[in-house]
This record gives sequence, C-alpha cells and structure tokens, in this order.
Amino acid sequence: MLLAAAMLLSACGGGDDAAAGELSAQVVEPPFEVAPTPLTDTDGEPFSLTEDTDARLTLVFFGYTRCPDICPAVLTNLASAMTRLDEADREQLDVVFVTSDPRRDDAEAMRSYLDRIDPDFIGLTGDLDDIVEVGDSIAIGVTDGTKLPSGGFDPNTHSTQVVAIDSSDNAPLYWSQETSSAQFADDIHTLLARS
Repeated sequence: MLLAAAMLLSACGGGDDAAAGELSAQVVEPPFEVAPTPLTDTDGEPFSLTEDTDARLTLVFFGYTRCPDICPAVLTNLASAMTRLDEADREQLDVVFVTSDPRRDDAEAMRSYLDRIDPDFIGLTGDLDDIVEVGDSIAIGVTDGTKLPSGGFDPNTHSTQVVAIDSSDNAPLYWSQETSSAQFADDIHTLLARS
C-alpha cells in the first residue's frame, strides 16, 4: 500500500511539475486492480500476479515469442535495466512476460525464449480466456489470433506497455515501448527507494 501511495504521490506530485518529471512512467489514477486469475508458469505451476509474486514491485509485459520487433526490444531493454540495478533493488523486483499467443507459446517455448533474454524473468502462459481476463484488468487487450493466407499466424493484438504492479496488487504506473533501459532502471530504483 505504501509503495502505491508513494508511486502516485511522487509521480503526480500534487500538481508539482518537477515531481511529476522525476519518473518516466505514466500514472494510472485510480490504479488498476489486478485480476487474481492464475496462469501457468514455465514449470507448469499455477501463477497469479496477485498471489504468487512477493516482490515489492512487479513489471509485467504482454507479448509473444515469435514477435519480430517490439517484444524483443522491450524485453531486452528490461534485461539491460536489470544489469543497471544493484543487488538490493533486483531482489525486490519481478519481471513477468505473459504470452498473448498461448496456442504456440507453451511453458517450454516461453522458458527457452526468456532464458536467452534474462533467465530470472518469469514466463506465463495458459488458457486464452484467463490471459484475456488478466490483461483486461490492467487495460491490456488480448484477442485470439488469425491464420494468415500465407500460412503464418497473426496474434491480432500487441501490447507495448510495461505495467507496474505494487505490493498491494494494484497497477498504478506503466511505461511505453520507447522507455530506455536507463529510464527503467532509474524509475525502478526511485520507486523502491521511496517506499
């Protein structure tokens, strides 16, 4: 609860432009309440974004492993940001990648993909309806994809935001796809230090 309040107050600054400019993240007011719906982690175990992460701050990104551009760019920026954090900050943080293409992104595919980016990142897959429910709760649209005439597959929706979930299971902030690794690292450190 303190982290959520600190995030909102410091990011909004009560109208103080200087305080608002301290973070790269955008404020969600009121914060989204994250759905407790369990998905499936890369060990095949149920994993809820509210029940199974005990980190003070969790960053969540929805995408898919066959994405050619935005997903690897955002995840690589997050991985680079992790290298800029000290051990104390890193221990208080989880990064979660939720697939928007569960027909092809099973637990094994997710783990293999994330191991090439950052082995500490948590990968989640599951039933499409459950993924949609979790996504909807934090304003991330996910729909069933379509088969292309070429034989390929288009997931139809593409998330570009990284959403922050605090220890109260609310989502008070998000970052855009243009956020750099340095901006992520600075914001994460600032948010953890404030609480």
